[in-house]
Amino acid sequence: TVATILKSGAKTLCFGGDHFITLPLLRGYAQNHGELALIHFDAHTDTYDEDERYNHGSMFRRAPDEGLVDPARSIQVGIRTDYDVAEHPYEVLDALEASEESVDVIVDAIRRRVGNEPAYLSFDIDCLDPAFAPGTGTPVVGGLSTARALAILQGIADLNIVGFDLVEVAPAYDHADITALAGASLALQFLYMRASRND
Repeated sequence: TVATILKSGAKTLCFGGDHFITLPLLRGYAQNHGELALIHFDAHTDTYDEDERYNHGSMFRRAPDEGLVDPARSIQVGIRTDYDVAEHPYEVLDALEASEESVDVIVDAIRRRVGNEPAYLSFDIDCLDPAFAPGTGTPVVGGLSTARALAILQGIADLNIVGFDLVEVAPAYDHADITALAGASLALQFLYMRASRND
């Protein structure tokens, strides 16, 4: 469906729900743009090789296997859970780096990695600290603030980002709608980024 929408010249901003939705979205985008760079904000790498081949923790392991994503041009931001550093194909800016380095340093790292390649941006709301986004299925303390995430996104607005998704918002886990507000604000920022390119 997304591939058909893109062929018409329209753009998409998709919402989840389970982060697994990114894999079929990448398939649709790759049909139109070829192999993509990935800019991935998350607490988890989602490159796990678990019993089930396809689930919400494995799609960024499967995407390179399908030729959808080039790990050498991709970066993950906000990671703060275990992964095999020696075998990990993506560059990682962990949550400590992403929180303590200046926004300019983080933006420059993303720019160096992605360059001018067509890029897909996937934002798992659990990249944010649970203080800013408690309504998610797998919260992990020590994440980014909403303000910092927005500032990083503003800094990469002129990259060739062809698609966005925002995932893992679970309003039922958040009595005050803090997470939904953060998600809506990030989605609005994506729209600003898209509009600022004028293409």
